Amino acid sequence: MKKPILIFAILAITIFSSACRNVGIPKETSVDVSKAEWAIVIHGGAGTIKREFMTAEKDSLYRAKLAEALSVGSEILKNGGTSMDAVEQTIHVMEESPLFNAGKGAVFNERGQNEMDAAIMNGETHAAGAVVNVHTIKSPISAARAVMEKSAHVMLTGEGAEIFAEKQGLEIVTPEYFFDQARWESFQKAKDKIDKHGTVGCVALDKKGNISAGTSTGGMTMKMYGRVGDVPVIGAGTYADNATCGISATGHGEYFIRNVVAYDVAALMKYKGMSLENAANEVIINKLKPIGGSGGIIGLDAEGNTIMTFNSEGMFRGTVSSNTKMVIGIYEDEK
Repeated sequence: MKKPILIFAILAITIFSSACRNVGIPKETSVDVSKAEWAIVIHGGAGTIKREFMTAEKDSLYRAKLAEALSVGSEILKNGGTSMDAVEQTIHVMEESPLFNAGKGAVFNERGQNEMDAAIMNGETHAAGAVVNVHTIKSPISAARAVMEKSAHVMLTGEGAEIFAEKQGLEIVTPEYFFDQARWESFQKAKDKIDKHGTVGCVALDKKGNISAGTSTGGMTMKMYGRVGDVPVIGAGTYADNATCGISATGHGEYFIRNVVAYDVAALMKYKGMSLENAANEVIINKLKPIGGSGGIIGLDAEGNTIMTFNSEGMFRGTVSSNTKMVIGIYEDEK
């Protein structure tokens, strides 16, 4: 008699489990510990960054500044602040450091001028703002946010952007503020060889599940006067969408514009169901690298998974989240 009873019991359990699935009752009620409450990822530019070109002192300076930037952003997120505030304040740290090609450390164009671009995007509303070819705005990323929040437009350029920023109460400085001796010496050398580009960027996820992305740059050393790279082009160098991911790019901007890199990653996730990591590899490694598009991207998705993907010899980068420790990297062999 025991055997029929056992068979009946197994059959009953099978039927019950099937019923649970059909009415949507979960088999387990445990919390998904892999999902981060908040997360942040940054970059400080990609390019020919090798250990042999970096002194121990310079290496330490970069790592310390990246850690400082991450600490500022993560503190905002820990305390329930918005991803938008975290992105803006994190980028401020890098814009105010001559180590990076943005703000204070912006490189010089062919006329010997600092000419800066920035963009920011809200993944919840898809609102975006950008400023292009500005010379006197101390924090281009804040100007980009002002365009997004306090105008009916997405992008303002040159003097118009500067007049708007001043009306919004943003700090305006003389062009001399951006002068950095090391950048000037690089400019002099670059008259014979152009090989300098870089950017700073940040993507953040806050406790409400909102993603924001921002990017700020001085462009390329010796760039043509008036040249615009990918940074302020929404979908090329900067993009955010709560449903997929947030992306900030750095590299040879013309390639990133032509391939709509930031949006391409999000599109692969949305329409092909790829993970953030696989989509990033597809675009940066399989698509850009073969055609000479040097650079990289940082990004994160709604679960707080982050990527720092690049095809160059290095990228200044870092990330931290509610369930992961801070990680800082510079060189290609640091994983």
